[in-house]
Amino acid sequence: MRLFLIRHPRPLLASGICYGQFDVAAEDPLPHAMRLRSLLPAGIPVLASPLQRARRLAALLHPQPRFDRRVMEISFGAWEGVPWASIDRHLLDVWATDVAQFAPPGGESLATLQARVIDCISGVRDEDLALVAHAGVIRVILGHYLRMPFDRWIQLPLDFAGLSLLEVTPAGDRRLDDGFDQACLGVAASVSARLHYLNR
Repeated sequence: MRLFLIRHPRPLLASGICYGQFDVAAEDPLPHAMRLRSLLPAGIPVLASPLQRARRLAALLHPQPRFDRRVMEISFGAWEGVPWASIDRHLLDVWATDVAQFAPPGGESLATLQARVIDCISGVRDEDLALVAHAGVIRVILGHYLRMPFDRWIQLPLDFAGLSLLEVTPAGDRRLDDGFDQACLGVAASVSARLHYLNR
């Protein structure tokens, strides 16, 4: 399976705002869609987050994209739409000590994000698939299948409207059932994956 991983266009939001699942508009997706169509296989199926910043681009890449809430960005709960500088410093410090398991008030943990994203991708049966989603989602996929250490995949630079290509051989793949593994995210050793490029 070839996964063409596309981050949504830049949100129309002031810098410094926490916006995980906050359904904010993004810059015009049309110029990005025109460029991306030239890089994608003709007629490739498109799966996308239902948040408008991903949904609008997906609709320009395929006449009938599929949408799945499992590939939405992480939920920051009560922090959504709030300036990072205004969030309780103590809670941010607690988060920093347990990034995988800490969930903001009313939100979800990175481990929860990981579980739902991999659950979705593990069920994909398309030979090729374009996924229009979010930085957190794409990082989880790359970290999982490439068996990257947590501190490496969590910082992968992903451009807005950038395209990355991951090829996965699914033989032996399995749904995660052993929690969040910061070393390799519990990916089965028999899964083969290759990153062809990042941020085209």
